[in-house]
Amino acid sequence: MDAPASTRSALTDTSQQLRLLIDSVRDHALYLLDPEGIVCSWNPGAERIKGYAADEVIGTHFGRFYLPADRDAGEPQRLLRLAAQQGHCSAEGWRVRRDRASFRASIVIEPVLENGELLGYVKITRDITEQWQAQRLLRDAQRALRQTQQFETVGRLSRGLSHEFNNLLTTIGNALDLLALRVGSDPRAHELLSTAQTATDRGALLTRQLLAFSTGQTLIREPVDVNELIVESLPGLRRAHASGTLLGTELAHDLPPVCTDALQLQTALANLVANAVEATADGGHVLIATALEHRLDPDGEAGQQRRYVTVSVRDQGRGMPVDVAERATEPFFTTKDIGKGSGLGLSQVFGFTTQSGGFVDVSTTPGVGTTVSLLLPALEEPAP
Repeated sequence: MDAPASTRSALTDTSQQLRLLIDSVRDHALYLLDPEGIVCSWNPGAERIKGYAADEVIGTHFGRFYLPADRDAGEPQRLLRLAAQQGHCSAEGWRVRRDRASFRASIVIEPVLENGELLGYVKITRDITEQWQAQRLLRDAQRALRQTQQFETVGRLSRGLSHEFNNLLTTIGNALDLLALRVGSDPRAHELLSTAQTATDRGALLTRQLLAFSTGQTLIREPVDVNELIVESLPGLRRAHASGTLLGTELAHDLPPVCTDALQLQTALANLVANAVEATADGGHVLIATALEHRLDPDGEAGQQRRYVTVSVRDQGRGMPVDVAERATEPFFTTKDIGKGSGLGLSQVFGFTTQSGGFVDVSTTPGVGTTVSLLLPALEEPAP
């Protein structure tokens, strides 16, 4: 059946075509700006994405959609200048909806010219929050997988070395104990023996750390309430670090249990808190926080997510440069002075977390602080 004459007229009239085209676009905000950035038109897609009705926006500056920091820095004006100079401008960043919620936006700005004169701009905005979050989760999962593969290789070597060193140190320690009975009252000999025994004890400690890192240890895995474990550990952690640093907690409610070794989790927590307190030696706050997160499973099928209970230790210390942060979990890598660190602290934490089926996330900013998060798989309830 033929379309009515009014419909045919609307589809052949140029201005009507343009109006119908713009009004039919629902997944893109498409609107006109004058040369100063004042909104002159507003399509249904813009209302859906940004939450504003046309009469709330037309006549106002489009900078209202930007984060306050970007607005104060002149980002909206910079993008307009760039579009005018280059004939096109595309960018990506955070924007603000009417309800003040932020979203990730991909934007394009095109200048509107007539006889070389700038009449205004066409601006197109697309909400890419879901894609951005998916890419971020994928990057996290890929990084965790790479770390796991790297540590599996180094761990196999470390297991063999740790057993060999343990045998050697046992022999040396026994020999030093026998010598201590025969040196008599020579103070210099006692001093040398004491130094040698201290070095042997330190070597034994490093061997135990190396064995723990290599995941050669046997975990006694059982359901663990992470919040309960942190609350029970807190008094001891505070006594161990009686300094000007304040140790607090921010624990999420109704967390599911995790299946891991409670003693090893306590050891990992103590290790992270010790590092955080040392980084905040001049005073400040160290925060132990828990949360429930949905992340891509590094060992699962493509795109498969699962729930992780996150245990984070956050400090207000010096932070780390990017190149140092990337190596923070490498075995034997340390920024401490000789004799003050083995470089196995975070590696040991990583080994335990990986053996529990999880992974470690390190977030740091120089001059602001560092957050180290253990992501342990939540214990899922059996299907009814």
